[in-house]
Amino acid sequence: MTLDLNALLGSHAPSRFLVEADLRPVQGARFQPTGFPDLGAALFETAEGPCLLVESAQSMANRLEAVCWDRNAHELVPALKGLSYVRVTDDAGAFRTSSVIEAHRINSPYILEGRDSALMKKLAEEVASFEERGVDRPTVAKILARYDLSALIHGVFLAKKELAGGRIRVERALSSFIEARGVRMAASGGVKNDHINPSGQAKDGFGNVPFQREEFTAERITAFFSLDLAQIRAYGLGASAERLLVGLALFKVRALLDGGLRLRTACDLELKDLRVTRPTGFELPSLAALAEALPGLIRENQPLFASPDGITSVVFKA
Repeated sequence: MTLDLNALLGSHAPSRFLVEADLRPVQGARFQPTGFPDLGAALFETAEGPCLLVESAQSMANRLEAVCWDRNAHELVPALKGLSYVRVTDDAGAFRTSSVIEAHRINSPYILEGRDSALMKKLAEEVASFEERGVDRPTVAKILARYDLSALIHGVFLAKKELAGGRIRVERALSSFIEARGVRMAASGGVKNDHINPSGQAKDGFGNVPFQREEFTAERITAFFSLDLAQIRAYGLGASAERLLVGLALFKVRALLDGGLRLRTACDLELKDLRVTRPTGFELPSLAALAEALPGLIRENQPLFASPDGITSVVFKA
């Protein structure tokens, strides 16, 4: 099974790779969008009428990372084994976390704030040349690829003052969000029943407690994905690394869409239709094709990584 990514690689490729995926509820018509403190559902108006943010860019970024990680085995999924990442354990060697599932990637306090400061010292040495000059993007890309390649897709902000004054940041190369258009509110509610003491004090957790909830229906629900190909080219890591990064990004998109989008208890979505809007004529490869091609691309780029298996180990001691 061949994987042809030539339309997305090299200077002739467009600056962006854009995908739109139409979604629908697995059952029924209602769904529960993301909510924000003091705001609730994020409704907004366009020329087409009322719209709704179903899932934010921040949440989708983390969901795109989650498809790379086997939470039962505490390791990368088989197709991605060998990629560089930071693995955090306790004193006994038991798994604690990894840069793959940390919201701030390698900038996680479990990686940089513990008493095991070996990685922090290495990073400080490698970025020391930026202390008195501007941050060089290709050099930063090489450093991040060494310890956490996927940070070049997810984005990262090394906020530590010890690391070039906290000036090292890489924007997300792959971003995504879900919007709904033509939305209408579907009000509903329920009661938390207390069969022992229905009139008990609700503030103490007793009693029958009625509640209301706001769900929505929509004419159209769409997930949008944007891969910044120009940013990936600007890393200057070479043609093979560019192919790996693009293939990895497409794997994340396809794995998320194929694996199901149960965003919340009352928001279970599935793929209805998929289209690549830029470049025209390109089709998103299947998950099987991407999973077959990635191990070879990872082996090709192993010299970029800090260790033969890609893993940099950190022991977290509070």
